[in-house]
Amino acid sequence: MTTAPAAPAAASDIEAAIRARRSTIRLTEPAPGPEELLDLLQAAATAPDHGQLRPWRVLAIRGDARTRLGEAAAEAAPTSDLAERILAKHLRAPLMLALVFQPRDHPAIQRWEQMAATSAMATTLLLLLDSRGWGGIWFAGPYPDAPQVRKHLGIDDGEQLLGYLYVGTPAPSETPRTRHAADVGSKLTWLDDTGP
Repeated sequence: MTTAPAAPAAASDIEAAIRARRSTIRLTEPAPGPEELLDLLQAAATAPDHGQLRPWRVLAIRGDARTRLGEAAAEAAPTSDLAERILAKHLRAPLMLALVFQPRDHPAIQRWEQMAATSAMATTLLLLLDSRGWGGIWFAGPYPDAPQVRKHLGIDDGEQLLGYLYVGTPAPSETPRTRHAADVGSKLTWLDDTGP
């Protein structure tokens, strides 16, 4: 068995946080304010990012701005019934964070790598929110590619909306869901003779 180097004291806390985090569906007021969100985003920006391109931006949407976004998305709905449901989805949390992927032209850092960096930032942000007691969940959201939504959010032609982090306080009725340990043995392959 390989002996690992001594881990910093906080490492066990990080592993526990990763294993305990769950998406929170039912969210209520309050949500992080501007200063705290900026601090969380600053920390999330330390996620792996080749070249430190930070090929993303985040739009914080709260209050009546959620309704206006919902109205833009509802315009893309094929039926009025669906439009009403879409409007309600934009009010499921007090804060929505629109994740916008902004790929950069770079001779050595491919688009897929930049997408991975953006996903790493978003995942890190969810972990940080959880560590401070906030709840969050990442949903694609209704019609993220609809022209009405792109125009409303100011998504440029070279950008892609990757969905929304819905953020707030876990509702008292929200009970953490059990997650069974995944059998990842079939996902790991050793290509040398040092494996198990």
